[in-house]
Amino acid sequence: MHKLLSNRCITLHSTVPESYILPPERRSSAVPPCKTIPVIDLRGLNCDRINLVQQIIKASQEYGFFQLTNHGVSEELMQDVLVVGQGVLDLPVEEKERFYSEDPNQKCRLRTSISYDEEKVHFWRDNFRHPCHPLEDYIHDWPQNPARYRWLGLECGYFGGDLSQVQHINTNHYPLCPDPSLVLGLPQHGDPYLLTLLNQGHVAGLQVLKDEQWLALEPLPNAFVVNINYMLQIISNGKLKECRSPGCPELRRCADYGCCLHQPF
Repeated sequence: MHKLLSNRCITLHSTVPESYILPPERRSSAVPPCKTIPVIDLRGLNCDRINLVQQIIKASQEYGFFQLTNHGVSEELMQDVLVVGQGVLDLPVEEKERFYSEDPNQKCRLRTSISYDEEKVHFWRDNFRHPCHPLEDYIHDWPQNPARYRWLGLECGYFGGDLSQVQHINTNHYPLCPDPSLVLGLPQHGDPYLLTLLNQGHVAGLQVLKDEQWLALEPLPNAFVVNINYMLQIISNGKLKECRSPGCPELRRCADYGCCLHQPF
């Protein structure tokens, strides 16, 4: 538990612990914002479904990601997800202790970095991950505090179909960093699933790779970032492009929470 960044008294007047300082060649450099990121507006789904499908396929082939607006999830719920996610990381140490584990097979798991005991340099993030579907099989393992964590309006049966039988909620927390230029929230990676729906929040820390150039994604209000994952690239025989990202390298001067719904196959 002492490994969690959210349990440490780190301020902007502190120094970055040496075990988190990346070699210069691995640090993030300034990247331009993505001015042409595809935005898929589902408002016209019932009127022009074929055109929307074509837009999604085109964005998935060229970018491997897009932003999704008017998706039917209320702005209030999207904000609540971030608030209760932050609430878990802000719990007293003794309440978080039962969720902390170095065992990757633990279903409801709180950890820091990626593989803390095996890394030479750690990544600047805490992470809370657990399965969420079928809801009735897993909700009893979720945190009881904050009280609203288990009750955000998604009733049993909200997701259906064989392709959505396994889902995980993955909450990344990037705490205040005294010197963001020395650290990374996550290394370059692609998600080994089907789809990732990212509630990015308000911090423009996410970067994605397009045509061998890293681009920063400015968040849109009440939008999901949809990432094409490795399994969907395989299933489509390479027609759809996997999105690659270094996580949240910017970090800036404020703490950031991001919540993902991972959709394995």
